[in-house]
Amino acid sequence: MTATETRLARDWLDWHERREEELRAPHGWLSLTALHWLGPDAAAFPDVPGRWRATGDGGVELTADGEVSVDGEPVRGTVRLEPVDGLPGVLVAAGERRIEVVRRTDGYALRVRDPQAPTRTTFDGVPAFPVDAAWVVEGRFEPYPEPRRITVGAVVDGLSHFPTALGVVRFAVGGAEQELLALTGKGAGLRLHFRDATSGTSTYGGGRTLVVDEPDARGRVRIDFNRTVNLPCAFTAYATCPLPPAENRLTVALEAGECLPA
Repeated sequence: MTATETRLARDWLDWHERREEELRAPHGWLSLTALHWLGPDAAAFPDVPGRWRATGDGGVELTADGEVSVDGEPVRGTVRLEPVDGLPGVLVAAGERRIEVVRRTDGYALRVRDPQAPTRTTFDGVPAFPVDAAWVVEGRFEPYPEPRRITVGAVVDGLSHFPTALGVVRFAVGGAEQELLALTGKGAGLRLHFRDATSGTSTYGGGRTLVVDEPDARGRVRIDFNRTVNLPCAFTAYATCPLPPAENRLTVALEAGECLPA
C-alpha cells in the first residue's frame, strides 16, 4: 500500500467513525419509532401525548395539558406549530422523547424520536465496501445559467420533493463516462444523489448520496465515492426521503461507500 493509499484509508476511517457517531445521536435517525400523518380533525396517536390536527393553512395544532413542551415551555391548551416543507420539523419534548412535527409537500406528520429505539440501542455500525483509491476521480462541474427547481419522488407514495439542481458533473469511473445532476446540500458543496448497478442488491435500492466540495475556478471537483452514504430511509421505515433524479443512474456497479445496512 502506498503512502497515498494509507492516508486515504486513515482519513476515511476517521470520517466513517464520525458518521457513525452522528447516527448514534440520541434523537438522530436511528431513534425513529413512528410516523403518523395528520388530518383536519384532532386525533390522538399511540404513545404520543396530546391531540393533533393539520389546520389546512400551513399549521398544526397541538392540544395538551402539560404533558409536552415546546422550547422548554409546557403546553397547556392549544398551540400552533408551523413546520416548513422539506426542512427538519418543529420538536416537541415528551420526556426523553421528541415528537417532530414535519411538513412534506402538503402533508403534515408526527415523527417520534426515542433514544431507546431498538434501531439505535442495537446499532453496531454501517457496513461499507473496502476503501479503494480507484473510486477517487476528478470531475468537471458545468453550472446551469440559473439554478433549477426540479421534482422527484419519495420513498412514501404520494409525496414529492423539490430539490434545486445547480448543474451537471461529468466524470469517468469504472471505465465509463458518467454524468450526474448536482443538487444543493445542507451546507457548502454539491450533493450527488444517485443509483448505480448495486442499488437494490448490495446497496440501498432508493439510492445513496455523496457531498463533494465546491468546484475550483476551472470547475474541477474531486469526487471520493468511498464517502458515499445511505439516506435515512435505508435505516428506518419512518423517514420520507427523496428518490434520486431519474437521470442520476450510474451505469457501473459502484462498489464504494456504505452498503445496505444489516
